[in-house]
Amino acid sequence: MKRVYIAKHPTEAYMVKSFLETEGIASEVRGAALFGTLGGVPITEETLPSVWILEDSQLERAIDFISRYEKGQGPPEAMGLPWKCIKCGEIMEPQFTSCWRCGTDRQPAEKIE
Repeated sequence: MKRVYIAKHPTEAYMVKSFLETEGIASEVRGAALFGTLGGVPITEETLPSVWILEDSQLERAIDFISRYEKGQGPPEAMGLPWKCIKCGEIMEPQFTSCWRCGTDRQPAEKIE
């Protein structure tokens, strides 16, 4: 397990986690609960929310993705492209990571060009 991103706030951490998972990189957010204590504890890399990948073998892909994300070149959902559910065919808005109709998770290959 490796830390790949330090977020400014929990919302950003969970967004990056979602983007990584859309790319097939399993991840988790740590430290989000500490965010409410800021002001009472110093702001450091250890107290800000962070994103960790679960498989060390995906580190290079995750770092490449994080680099693209920081440059504004994230996944299609970050760029505002819709996607099609592989199970029911519903066209989804880019911010959704699962189908609102049937609950199927978004698959990276199911983007509408």
